[in-house]
Amino acid sequence: MSKTVDVKEIDQLVKEGALLIDVREEAETLMGYIEGSKNIPLGELAKYLDELPKDEPIYISCQSGKRGETAVQLLMDNGFDAYNVTGGYRAYAEYRQSADDTKEEQANMAQIKPDRELNCSGLQCPGPISQVFQTMNQMKEGEILEVKVTDPGFIADAKAWCANTGNTFIGSERSGKTTVAYMRKGTAGKSEASVQTGGENANKGATLVVFNQDLDKAIASFIIATGAAAMGKKVTMFFTFWGLNILRRDEEISQDGKDFMEKMFTKMMPAGPKHLPISNMNMGGMGAKMIRQVMEKKNVDSLETLMENAMNMGVRIVACAMSMDVMGIRKEELIDGVEIGGVATYLGQAEESNVNLFI
Repeated sequence: MSKTVDVKEIDQLVKEGALLIDVREEAETLMGYIEGSKNIPLGELAKYLDELPKDEPIYISCQSGKRGETAVQLLMDNGFDAYNVTGGYRAYAEYRQSADDTKEEQANMAQIKPDRELNCSGLQCPGPISQVFQTMNQMKEGEILEVKVTDPGFIADAKAWCANTGNTFIGSERSGKTTVAYMRKGTAGKSEASVQTGGENANKGATLVVFNQDLDKAIASFIIATGAAAMGKKVTMFFTFWGLNILRRDEEISQDGKDFMEKMFTKMMPAGPKHLPISNMNMGGMGAKMIRQVMEKKNVDSLETLMENAMNMGVRIVACAMSMDVMGIRKEELIDGVEIGGVATYLGQAEESNVNLFI
């Protein structure tokens, strides 16, 4: 059983000089992190053991606490005094939201006159922040947006988004299970309430190499892509080998002109998002259907919707020309909006990006 520390204590501990390590992937920290934390992804933590102090406690934060338990166990097994932040960044963000709400009650929210209203109740991440991004693009400088949400992590996301995109988070209030947030386009009269993020890298891009065809990994890829695009980043997704199947049309396409091997590939590979397997418990396709049902029940966007939203937000979708040739996939077999490119296309975008992921 790993030792823990409450989210209410961590700010003071960091202020006093304690070492806090965030073991999430770098892309996850784009939507906010605990100020003063050092980002070392869990998969790389073992490489840094020689650089970490054994004469003082080490505190670990992740998204929900699960990876934190694994990291704490690794550190304890190697002689460190380690503590897991209970509930991870999600619990910390909710605690900070609650604390900020108390402060914000001093301001009269009823006096705020929004220019636009956006109801995102029932939507899960990244739905609300994606809609905020698209709505803000249609607004004028200085106008105020009112957003109604039920996602408990939205306020932390909204503050991080505002800090990275040059907009202003004014405040929020709760009404039952619904939270109402107010944001102003631009920075005039900017509120001090914000979650710190890597603003110095806000204008850099993000690239994702999508090699895998698993449904769950495809969903994660597009959630990260839309989140990064909403943060104002220029995003490129480069699909290669099995990842190309995510982009295939779910309809019969003429195979005239293909040789025997190319036709075999076409028949054996899943055609489009509706036919993708999942990485665990696929059970002949039953697992993929089950996860789709759960996503629909929880109001999480389907992969098809995530893909459409990503393209509408300007995410660049590039299919690897060499992989298409090897696997016998033609351009007309892919969905609309896909570009064809080579490795130089990817590397050119990667050079301009500060987030590069291989999925």
